[in-house]
Amino acid sequence: MINSNNENVDQRHSTLTKRGCGCSKKDFLPEESFTSWGSYGQALLETKARLKNRVLSRSSDQSELHKVRDSSQHQMKKSLNWFDLIWLGIGAVMGAGVFVLTGEATKSLAGPAVLLSYAISGLSALLSVLCYTEFSVELPVAGGSFAYLRVELGDFVAFIAAGNILFEYIVVGASVARSWTSYFATLCNHQPDDFRINVSSLSEGYNHLDPVAVVVTLLICACACVSMKGSSRFNSILTILHVAVMVFVLVVGLSQANVANFSPFAPFGARGVLKASAMLFFAYVGFDGITTLGEEIKNPGRDIPVGLIGSMVVVIITYCLLAATLCLMQPFNQVDVNAPFTIAFQAVGMNWAKFIVAFGALKGMTTVLLANIIAQARYFTHIARTHMAPPFFSVINEKTGTPVTATVVMTVANCIIAFFTSLDILANLVSIATLFVYSLVPVALLVRRYYVSGETPDKDRNKLIMFLVLIILSSIGSGVFWAISEHTWLGCIICAGVWFFTTLGLHLTLKEARQPKVWGTPLMPWLPSASIAINVFIMGSIDGASFVRFSVCSAILLIYYLLVGLHATYDGAKEIESKGTNTTDIEASARTNANK
Repeated sequence: MINSNNENVDQRHSTLTKRGCGCSKKDFLPEESFTSWGSYGQALLETKARLKNRVLSRSSDQSELHKVRDSSQHQMKKSLNWFDLIWLGIGAVMGAGVFVLTGEATKSLAGPAVLLSYAISGLSALLSVLCYTEFSVELPVAGGSFAYLRVELGDFVAFIAAGNILFEYIVVGASVARSWTSYFATLCNHQPDDFRINVSSLSEGYNHLDPVAVVVTLLICACACVSMKGSSRFNSILTILHVAVMVFVLVVGLSQANVANFSPFAPFGARGVLKASAMLFFAYVGFDGITTLGEEIKNPGRDIPVGLIGSMVVVIITYCLLAATLCLMQPFNQVDVNAPFTIAFQAVGMNWAKFIVAFGALKGMTTVLLANIIAQARYFTHIARTHMAPPFFSVINEKTGTPVTATVVMTVANCIIAFFTSLDILANLVSIATLFVYSLVPVALLVRRYYVSGETPDKDRNKLIMFLVLIILSSIGSGVFWAISEHTWLGCIICAGVWFFTTLGLHLTLKEARQPKVWGTPLMPWLPSASIAINVFIMGSIDGASFVRFSVCSAILLIYYLLVGLHATYDGAKEIESKGTNTTDIEASARTNANK
């Protein structure tokens, strides 16, 4: 019966691929549990048993690399090398954030010490990059962090992360598209909202319609669908222009430098520097999208470490130099919060420079939007391969070697939000989603290094769980004390001490159960443990209302998982098992170890 169903599923995929359009319910819900209302009712009655089967069920490297990927019918074209990845990494991260965030961080939080804030937040981002790099070398698949979490932390955690990943990319893409309109208006010597349509009958925050954002997003979508190599070349050209603008800002800005503006260097103290670091961390996000290109990279073992780490180092150095230049051009208390570099050039009599700054920001946002659309489509493709989304969206176009269907669907979602929404309310919610996933990946890396199903003894597994719980709780404690204590560091110091001795205990009492085959994160377990602590700590700077909204979104994801996702993945797992793929289960392995 199962084999018959699998043949039908394969046949439907093949037919769908050939005709390219004309979809039915079976294309979106081909699993056995959704063939009829009776089958769905029976599946719901088995929810408890299925949840017990799937919640801790983990995939395997071989499954993600072969069986899951093969469900897309066609392969993505391997056309990228380390040079492409460096420019894609710079283009994905270096957008307009540095032109906006630097002003508020300098004037309100850090003063000239914003230079240190950029360095601290850059180091934090680099820790995350190192964790992602090891995974992306070992598992070069389109799923990125979703695939990593599915292999090490199980289906349920991967599903919750998948929802946050897709939400993050959709909202960020829409936000960048609307910002593109604002900077384009500035470049044309107009006000930021001049190219938007005001509809007074709509609610505030949804009444400034943005057709320019939609058009730009659709054009970039077309580029991403046609060719990945072509998209890479387009990105390289725009990123080189963007870097040229950065060099202009540095050279011309430093010609107007006054060292006296560096005094006082840290007017708001160490707390101000750290608060600014938490804010500026978001100028570094976007690198994770590069890990979704694993299937299109010619030599992942060499190209991914060079591309990911190299691009992040370039971005960190550039940001620090730009921050120093701004603070040397004018006193920190005169820095404009909204347009710091533009006003700084105006203050030294170079009003024309604002057009060059706007041009650079526009180019930067174009590459960020391109990287966003490329990454979210590949995330969605791999999520659909696992049946957590309709498998219809996992199809790879035979001619272009790109996930055209997923790209178009995700772009449409971007356009709908970009057209209506100002995104002020969603901004912090996206930050939580980003940090949540960034925190889970180093947890998964520690599990990968110190736990191998069927080999690690029960006592070592239990120790690892204890250490991970203490690392996470101490990190949460630091963030909470930071948020509620304005005048004392005692709570943070105690939690930091617990984190340090817990990580030391993990280092001294457990041996690594697995070594990386090609490239590994150095200084285990300190680097991933520090990445967890920093990401969770930064969450402490986000307002409480955003956490409430995050909880509501997570609850909605949980309901969808119980009603649809659980049963689709349960049937999908049976399909994979019938094809001879081995999967691992934490509980099953525990029972095996106990029997030994």
